[in-house]
Amino acid sequence: MSRRMTLLLAVTCAVAVGNIYFPQAVIPLVASGLHVSPDSASLTVTATQLGYMAGMFLLVPLGDRLPHRSFLVALLTLTGLGLLAAGCAPTLPILVVASALIGLTSVAAQVVGPLAVDLVADDRRGAVIGTLLSGSIGGMLLARSFSGALGEWLGWRAPYLVAAALVLVLAGILARTVPATTPPSCQPYPALLAESLRLLRAEPDLRASCLNQATVFAGFSAVWTCLALLLTGPAYGFGSQALGLLALVGGGTMICAPLAGRLVDRRGPDPMNLVCMLGVLFSAAVLTAGALGGTAGLAALVAGTLLLDIAMQSGMVANQARIYALRSDARSRLNTAYMTCAYLGGSAGSWLGVRAYGKAGWWGVCALVALLTVVPLARHMVALCSRSPGASKSQSGAVADNQPIRPR
Repeated sequence: MSRRMTLLLAVTCAVAVGNIYFPQAVIPLVASGLHVSPDSASLTVTATQLGYMAGMFLLVPLGDRLPHRSFLVALLTLTGLGLLAAGCAPTLPILVVASALIGLTSVAAQVVGPLAVDLVADDRRGAVIGTLLSGSIGGMLLARSFSGALGEWLGWRAPYLVAAALVLVLAGILARTVPATTPPSCQPYPALLAESLRLLRAEPDLRASCLNQATVFAGFSAVWTCLALLLTGPAYGFGSQALGLLALVGGGTMICAPLAGRLVDRRGPDPMNLVCMLGVLFSAAVLTAGALGGTAGLAALVAGTLLLDIAMQSGMVANQARIYALRSDARSRLNTAYMTCAYLGGSAGSWLGVRAYGKAGWWGVCALVALLTVVPLARHMVALCSRSPGASKSQSGAVADNQPIRPR
């Protein structure tokens, strides 16, 4: 796979992920434009996220059954039509339905990963995954700024309509440039859905990767959910826009994700996972100083969130490189199981974080992050100690497909 194709697929990830996040920035404009309350307007964001979760489970496994190019183009086309419907919606209920369709079909980024892994040499797998993840991060960060500025200038419909045009143009480009691939599976659709659960039972490395990412992502979600409470509370007294500015710190992970991928290619996913989990623990220690407030506390929050973002995203690269190496004929189903577990962990982390903040303040949130990380770290260390000395290169992304990688 050429560098140009890698860049094009990274842009596809950015656009697909951006469609999930840009509606967050136009909620007040939607409320004003449709004459509804902000709480009611926020249903568009909820519908998009629920649709995305449904698409993860219901559509992504089809990546093993359908040709990647036609499936990817179909998803983007449906997303573009959903964005057009949202931009022209006369009432909130129609906008909510269109938002659910946008979320359902915006799983194109999860289809791009298995496609790219099929096209790339084994010794470049980690680097390509890191580049795709960098595109997703860029899309997430830029989408909010783009939609907010454009919405203030031209109204809330403009971001939807511009995004629709961008997605449809991208679908046309991909239809002409993505190489044709042969689906690895002929299983019927119900069997594909059940296969993700079966793979969780059958593949120890998949379970280990799911545990690693679910717990780390839970800590990540707990921190970012409770940061708004901390920054707008008495310790700092900032406005809600302060969280958006702090989130821009995460742009540093756009550079680090490809570097992490190259390290995974050289050293394998286990060393990277170990470094990432230790990095999350260290970030929890740094973040505790954020409870002090003032300049020193804000500096600790900036440094701690940057380290947490880098560690979480680098762990994502390592874990995806490992699961894609397990079975070449089931990469979409492996990714479905993995990403579903990761998002469930993130949802649980947000719920636990709010309760930890209510009980023990910001210190409680940092302690929760450390506790969540200790669980996979302990398992990881036990697995490393129990591995036989001869089992070394099998942990790498360069492992031959269908050969088990044990244990993590």
